[in-house]
Amino acid sequence: MMVVRFSFGMLMNHSQNTVLVTNQQALDARKWFLFDASNKTLGRFAAEVAKVLMGKHRPDYTPNIDTGDGVVIINADQIKVTGMKHARKIYRSYTGFMGGLREVPYETMLARKPTYVLEHAILGMMPKSRLGRQQLKKLRIYAGAQHEVEAQKPIPVNG
Repeated sequence: MMVVRFSFGMLMNHSQNTVLVTNQQALDARKWFLFDASNKTLGRFAAEVAKVLMGKHRPDYTPNIDTGDGVVIINADQIKVTGMKHARKIYRSYTGFMGGLREVPYETMLARKPTYVLEHAILGMMPKSRLGRQQLKKLRIYAGAQHEVEAQKPIPVNG
């Protein structure tokens, strides 16, 4: 009597191999995208940007390598929120001293620092690790329609 044992590798289709990307290959394949934030919903827009920064939009995504692309965001001051968030959303920070809790409403923060609103939302959707901090360095946010990243030739993204 002959016993045949199959391993998982024998049952797998060999034409679909896993692609492992090195740091240098990811750096060579990096592109820059230009996103326009005018009249976009804050959370949905931040999720799309975080996906591009992490590299999850690419077929060669590798979780432990920075395969993400660079992102330039313009018109950050024209971002929208739904419902009553424009009146109820609060940004909190703590100074470290007793009674040092600072609370700034959404509308005030948007008037003072419109780039912070988007940066804070995107930061919350990124990994909380060294890799996440490295991926966030590829993010550039501008309040107006002008940006200073012409040398990277960013590709405009529709929608």
